[in-house]
Amino acid sequence: MTALAQYQRLESSGVWRPSPEDRVRDVVVAFGDATLILRDPRSEEPLSHWSLPAVTRLNPGQRPAIFAPGGTERDEVLEIDDTLMVDAIERIHTAIAAGRPRPGRVRHGMRLALAVVLLGAAAVWLPGAIQRHAAWISPPAQRTAIGNQILADLRVATGPECSRAAGSTVLVRLADRLLGAQGRIVVLPATLRGARALPGGIVVIGDDLIAGKADPDIAAGHVLAADEVARAHDPLLAAIHRAGTRAAIEMLTTGEMPEGALAGYGQALLAGPVARPADEALLARMEQAGVPSEPYARSLDPTGESVLPLIEADPFRTTPPRKPILSDGEWVQLQQICNI
Repeated sequence: MTALAQYQRLESSGVWRPSPEDRVRDVVVAFGDATLILRDPRSEEPLSHWSLPAVTRLNPGQRPAIFAPGGTERDEVLEIDDTLMVDAIERIHTAIAAGRPRPGRVRHGMRLALAVVLLGAAAVWLPGAIQRHAAWISPPAQRTAIGNQILADLRVATGPECSRAAGSTVLVRLADRLLGAQGRIVVLPATLRGARALPGGIVVIGDDLIAGKADPDIAAGHVLAADEVARAHDPLLAAIHRAGTRAAIEMLTTGEMPEGALAGYGQALLAGPVARPADEALLARMEQAGVPSEPYARSLDPTGESVLPLIEADPFRTTPPRKPILSDGEWVQLQQICNI
């Protein structure tokens, strides 16, 4: 789109309110690939992505201009007083409107013929492209919200997550060491035979990885393995694929996953096999986190035959990590997290 290319480098300040309950905050507004990007002015971290075709101006002709991301909900709003940015958004909308086909007898027949020819190709290519784009532009808050939706579906099959206070405190420290400050580990009172990564940096394990185990090495190995799989294969894209193209389009226009679109997905995750990451990538993560690989490998295959590379290349096979994953006291507290 020529109009979008002209303003590709344009930025301005704005005032953003994520919801009626939140305070307004200053943001930097810029154009992305068919999106309007709102960034934190200090960290430059993206806070929200709005689909340009769906952006709606709520007060035409008035200043400062107030925009919403489209759809029926108008809770999230953006206020812009920069004349050039406001005019740029208006011009792009004009270009989008001008590019839309208009009714006409001859042109209607041509469009119909073209649609028939391209229908097969579009049916194969377009849904996947829409789903990938929805996953790619999804901000962290949206990823976390979808991860929590899937977690709620998991609870239907397993019961509520384990949350004894002392164990929960240890779990936060373990997640910080293995996954970083934005990561979260959830323990469910069930036998999951491994860990599953959900969107938003959430890794779910069952109490079978902690109850009765001598140390936290096995659980830590499974958490790292699930997170490494998530790095290679985005769990949000898998969730959107399950929800379908219509849900992906609604995500792009409203910023939310439709209610009920992921019903049953969490239980399907539990029924399916647990994916394994590449050995080389997992060994590198384990060495960085100070987690031996042999306990994890033996939990997959006690004989060691099918996991021999993980055993032989254990970064702590001869020398233990300088700092244990958890102290003995912390491990005991974590083992009791499901005891109420």
